[in-house]
Amino acid sequence: MHLVSSMAYVGERPWHGLGNKLAPRQPIEVWAQQSGLDWTIESSEVRFVSGNAGSNIGAIHAYPEQRVLYRSDTKAPLATVSERYQVVQPAQILDFYRDLTDAGGFELETAGALAGGRKIWALAKTGHSGTLKTKDTIKGYLLLATACDGTLCTVAQFTSVRVVCANTLQIALGDAAGAVKVSHRTRFDADAVKRQLGIAVSSWDAFMARTKAMAEYKVTDAAVEAFFRRVLTYPSTHPSERATPIVNERALRLVGELYAGRGMGAQLPSASNSLWGALNAVTEYVDHHRKARSDDHRRDAAWLGAGAALKQRSWDEAMRLIA
Repeated sequence: MHLVSSMAYVGERPWHGLGNKLAPRQPIEVWAQQSGLDWTIESSEVRFVSGNAGSNIGAIHAYPEQRVLYRSDTKAPLATVSERYQVVQPAQILDFYRDLTDAGGFELETAGALAGGRKIWALAKTGHSGTLKTKDTIKGYLLLATACDGTLCTVAQFTSVRVVCANTLQIALGDAAGAVKVSHRTRFDADAVKRQLGIAVSSWDAFMARTKAMAEYKVTDAAVEAFFRRVLTYPSTHPSERATPIVNERALRLVGELYAGRGMGAQLPSASNSLWGALNAVTEYVDHHRKARSDDHRRDAAWLGAGAALKQRSWDEAMRLIA
């Protein structure tokens, strides 16, 4: 089952083999059409039918506190929201990148809709890149995503992609997370989001400095085992305060195998016997091997859900070691 409903892309065919391939540097209008985002989210008052169970005709009533969001093209319902809900349109997601691609050196790489249009995203290369020990290249991206079904606020975040394995990692910058989140109770202001993200653009060098420190940080087998256990141990949900924390043994085994040589790029000088290699074992597990209903669901979680949180925990643990 594909979570992706429509998308366009530049470069290599996406993980699921779907979508319309575009030549580089197409206008935003072409992206809107080819990614299937050339529609708007419409809103209508909720109405319901009341009547006796045995009657064929009931009275129609309005429920003004709630509204139904639906697609302008297919009229397919997307979500039921409160009257205070602030809609972010597909056009706003793509228009966010207009000045960045026209004059900022950014280049859109993928854009599309998930789950029938309930979630929308666009991903662009920032033009920033770096290489660890001559062979391990990392490129910078900016992801913007939103949802109208209550599963996600509007998120703009800087992300790194390791070329050798396509592992993704949210860029962490000092005390900030390299991300701006806008609640749907607040109007989405693209210019304000860009101002908040501005510091991240100039901090790519700081991010690369941290990855280089991880590549230089050599670890023993015992230290790697302890690192993985810290990352993959979760608090127990049992009501007893003394309940034993839960270790994800399957994940522990898989990341150990990825780190030991099975992982893509695990043999590179930057990753072999290093903290950077341990971190990428976790990111590869999340992006490519973690249990999910489909590859689409796994990618969605890796970017914006539970998988992204796991990668962040791994990054935080690694940062503690090199601090």
